[in-house]
Amino acid sequence: MTEWIPWKIALKELKVISRKKSIIAYTFGLPLLIAIAFSLEFNNLTANGIPGTLSLGAESVIYIFVVITTVLPSTIAAYSIVGEKVEKTLEPLLATPTTDGEILLGKGIAAFIPPILSSWMGASIYMAATDYILVNAGLGYYYFPNWNAGVMLLLLAPLGGILSIEVAVIVSSRVTDVRGANQIAGLMFIPFVLVFAAGVQGLFSFSIANLLIFSTVVLVIDAILYFLSKATFRREEILTKWK
Repeated sequence: MTEWIPWKIALKELKVISRKKSIIAYTFGLPLLIAIAFSLEFNNLTANGIPGTLSLGAESVIYIFVVITTVLPSTIAAYSIVGEKVEKTLEPLLATPTTDGEILLGKGIAAFIPPILSSWMGASIYMAATDYILVNAGLGYYYFPNWNAGVMLLLLAPLGGILSIEVAVIVSSRVTDVRGANQIAGLMFIPFVLVFAAGVQGLFSFSIANLLIFSTVVLVIDAILYFLSKATFRREEILTKWK
């Protein structure tokens, strides 16, 4: 059976990414540090008993991993186009019979897998630590996993990661340096941070209904940007005009 072309491209991209130690350290180190830091902070908060705002605090931290998932993919996606152009490794791929859709999908898969896995890893560590702390504090049951965390990590986080990748593809097709592409694409985390701030201030509830509405909005934007990214990615222009 012939291997699916986008997956072949993704595997090639993942091999390249695995050799970029700074990207790997950033992608997997950031969620791990956040998980450890907030676990220690939560342990301090429960020193005098279980806080009354348990649901707000614990689930706000889970939402932070959603924000991370919108930040991390932009670095990989921006490098996979602009970085390869700078290193003269993009042209051979563009010169093959593969379609623009196959190229973008393959690169998107490669940019999506490491960040979502690292975010799930960090969130899992935090949830396990939180459960351990709460049980020892006398809660009597495991707080995580719950439906709110499930919607955030299994629905909203992947959709946010896809959004970040699509924006990075659009930006990377228009600029010619990795840093510029990464900085512009990285701005996609701002709407998610604003939702986090609203949640902390009590203006937005991390309820299942609100999370599903937010996820639907992001899904619609993802669909629009998918077609826009395909229209923006002009391989002929990249091959002939980029210097």
